[in-house]
Amino acid sequence: MKDIKIFQQMFRDGRMTRRDFLSAMTALGVTATTAGGLLTSANALAETPKKGGRLRFAWDQHGPADTLDPALNTATIDYVRGRCYYNRLTQFNPDLSLRGDLAEEWSVNSNATEFTFKLRKGVTFHDGADFTADDALYAMNRHLGADSISKASSLVSMVSEWKKIDKYTIKAILSSPNADLASILGTFHFNIVQNGAEGEYFQKPNATGPFTVEEFVPGVRSVGKRNPNYFRDGPYLDEVETFAITDAVARTNALVAGDIQICGNLDPKAIKQIEGNPGTDIFMVPSGGYPTICVMRDRHPGDNLDFVLALKYLQRREKILKGIFKGMGSMGNDHPIGSAYLKHCADLPQRPFDPDKAKYHLKKSGITEAEMSVAEIKGGITDMCLLLQREASKIGLKLNVKRVPNDGYWGAVWMKTPICVSSWNMRPTANVMLTLAYKSDAPWNEVHWKNERFDELLLASRAEADPAKSQELYCEMQKLVSDDGGNVIPLHAAYLDAISSKVKGMPKVPLAATGGGEWPEYAWIDS
Repeated sequence: MKDIKIFQQMFRDGRMTRRDFLSAMTALGVTATTAGGLLTSANALAETPKKGGRLRFAWDQHGPADTLDPALNTATIDYVRGRCYYNRLTQFNPDLSLRGDLAEEWSVNSNATEFTFKLRKGVTFHDGADFTADDALYAMNRHLGADSISKASSLVSMVSEWKKIDKYTIKAILSSPNADLASILGTFHFNIVQNGAEGEYFQKPNATGPFTVEEFVPGVRSVGKRNPNYFRDGPYLDEVETFAITDAVARTNALVAGDIQICGNLDPKAIKQIEGNPGTDIFMVPSGGYPTICVMRDRHPGDNLDFVLALKYLQRREKILKGIFKGMGSMGNDHPIGSAYLKHCADLPQRPFDPDKAKYHLKKSGITEAEMSVAEIKGGITDMCLLLQREASKIGLKLNVKRVPNDGYWGAVWMKTPICVSSWNMRPTANVMLTLAYKSDAPWNEVHWKNERFDELLLASRAEADPAKSQELYCEMQKLVSDDGGNVIPLHAAYLDAISSKVKGMPKVPLAATGGGEWPEYAWIDS
């Protein structure tokens, strides 16, 4: 029975085709009729959703800087809360194709410098007010201008103006082409807030989403209650509670005990525990996301490129992928565009584990000791850093690993210490990923790497229509980041979470943990 359950989970995760599943059942001696029934039951999305119930979701970190302002969101728990209370103009399917959310349809001109969005009519905010173009216009304008507080402002820096065409139509005017704009507006920071939203609004936002805010205490929890006037069929849950259990073992045990129903960021070491428990399932989504060691390039020791290269040549990538992350991912090459992206550069030579080269670059740098701040913000990332520490000691580098708490990590440590860790979600396109984290003036340029040639290529790539020339641009950008940037990226890891077997309807959008955080509207509990 355990083997059958494992194969059912593999089928749900997309790791096994229908034919493979039926072949496996035959090998186990299961009849064709029974195997067909097991295949049907394996597909949770094919079941009829049931309304009711309270779902508790535990992530691995939170803190006093938690916010319901989507422009300031940083972590997966922010994105999940955003999906509880807000909507966006566009929304992603699991294959990263787009569908309308608050925009019913959109069109673009021939050179991708004008985008027109027709808005959905009949949508109301939680207080009953109508959603119109004024709200969408206000929400979009929060990301524009030099004084914007938005963490994603770099993604829309080419938008020179948003225009209201009529009550339910808006248009974006771009100063330079960007065919990715509709995709950008489906990402986490572009939730639609009400016209005039500021200050206290974000303590209990009046938005359009599937849940209303009943409680929000930063660093403690948020509670959402079903929106009875939601414009789509969902949500199915009565209430959703989001909070954090920072200890990975305690978080896993809480799921096994039934205290929570979704355990975010499962430690790979706990896979066997979840698979062996009859009431829990692994929830794995292949992705181009990645854990990374961030070496800031504008300060010691990262301002010495030889030191950074030494760390890159010390990465035992295959061991990290197979041993620490249990094979759930693909090899990384010290740039963010893994094989899951259309614009991945397969021609770029794989950087090997080479202690001799690492020793050469370390000696050239003259650096013998450094400190790295590490929090378990991604299951396995601490073990990844400890492995680097052991390899560093063999070539004469004393790399001190300073353990820091998960709580408040993104506000207190990330982008503030010379060497730390980070974990990135996949983005819908390579250009979005590179713009968000590697453009010289990007707010989330976490290693403070600035490269004029890279910025030129990034801009040119948005307007290049020839596929071959476009690929050349992206390959050069990936090489620049790999050779000169401050991110050490040994692998691209699949999202690994765990859920109660009673939780059904979980989408698998590969842009963040727990299926891209899209589940609040669609998940339901099979009682």
